[in-house]
Amino acid sequence: MHNRARQNLITVPPPPARFTMDEWHLNNTQQYRISEDQRQLAERIINESERIIDETNNIVNKNKKEVDHHIEIKIHDINFCKNQLEFQKKELDLEIEALKTYKERIEDAQQSLQTNAENICKKCLILREGRLGIDLCCDIVEIELKKEFEVIDGARSLLSRCLEQVKEQIRRTRAMIYTLVRDLEDKTNVLVIDKHNASLKETSLNLSMYQGIASLNPADITKEEWRAFSQQNIDDAVKELVAGRPLRSYIDMLLLQVIEDLLKQYNIVNEAFKERIEEYKESKGKLEKQHFEIVKQANEMIRNITQLEKAIAEKEGFMALAHTRLGNRSQRPGAELCRDEVDAKLVEEVKEIKDVVTNLQQMLAESQASLRYLLKSQVQLEEDINIKTNSLKIDEVDCMTSRLGMDYHIF
Repeated sequence: MHNRARQNLITVPPPPARFTMDEWHLNNTQQYRISEDQRQLAERIINESERIIDETNNIVNKNKKEVDHHIEIKIHDINFCKNQLEFQKKELDLEIEALKTYKERIEDAQQSLQTNAENICKKCLILREGRLGIDLCCDIVEIELKKEFEVIDGARSLLSRCLEQVKEQIRRTRAMIYTLVRDLEDKTNVLVIDKHNASLKETSLNLSMYQGIASLNPADITKEEWRAFSQQNIDDAVKELVAGRPLRSYIDMLLLQVIEDLLKQYNIVNEAFKERIEEYKESKGKLEKQHFEIVKQANEMIRNITQLEKAIAEKEGFMALAHTRLGNRSQRPGAELCRDEVDAKLVEEVKEIKDVVTNLQQMLAESQASLRYLLKSQVQLEEDINIKTNSLKIDEVDCMTSRLGMDYHIF
């Protein structure tokens, strides 16, 4: 009991300190001043906070409006640049189609020259190798045909070089189109980004704060460089257009000139063929006329030889008669074997008959020799006529018919 009472006495707190009235008044005054100061400070903070809130609201609203305005300007600039790029791309697309058409025209012209004109010209040269004898000569037709082959070959070479230029221009234009397409794709993506940014507001959902360590603004290309990049693409596209259009004009002029040259030489060769054909016909006509005269003359010569042979045969009877008479009179007896007028006349007759027969035989030999020459000339004329007929067939029928297939038209 004594210990419990003692513990109760220990847990009782000591009495609070006592203050004087002056301390009480001083404490009240001090607490009033402190609370008033805190109230005034809080009021100033509230006023400053309201001012700063208003100021920051104005700043962020102003900045947002300026950013929105710049975004709209940027969108307008991108659209303007994009329209220019699209316009140039359309022009280049049209230029590509035009160049393809010109490429096809050149290829058609080359194909026509190779499978048509060149082959026919070669065929004519080969056919004319079938001429015979003296007609196998280097005449004006052969000269002009070889020249025509050179003209065709030269035209093909020109067209080949021109075709390579067109292919190169098509390649350059396609490369330029690829560059424009890449630029347009970038512009389109930027438009999506900036239009999305323009639609965002501070109250929009899915806004986020960037927490990464990399720079949030990695752009290192200036506005002037950006403008210069697209403008350079546009300028390059214009250069390709400027380069392509004169090339097409040159091809038009080249194709026209090639066709004119080919047609000119074609007409020259045809005219040479016509002149040569007329020469063949004229020569053949003269030969046929001469052949007719030779045949006629040979027939007359045969009749002449027959008459000469008949005349010689007839003279043999007279000669035999004279010889018989002389033989009979040589049997005269005695003094009757004299040289009288009959004997003299018979001797003279024998001599004259010999002379006549000699003349007839000489004339027969000359006639027979002449007949041989006439027959030889006849054969030679027939060969020459056959040669002219063959040459005429080659030039007039084979070559001129083949040349009708040489179709030169404006490609």
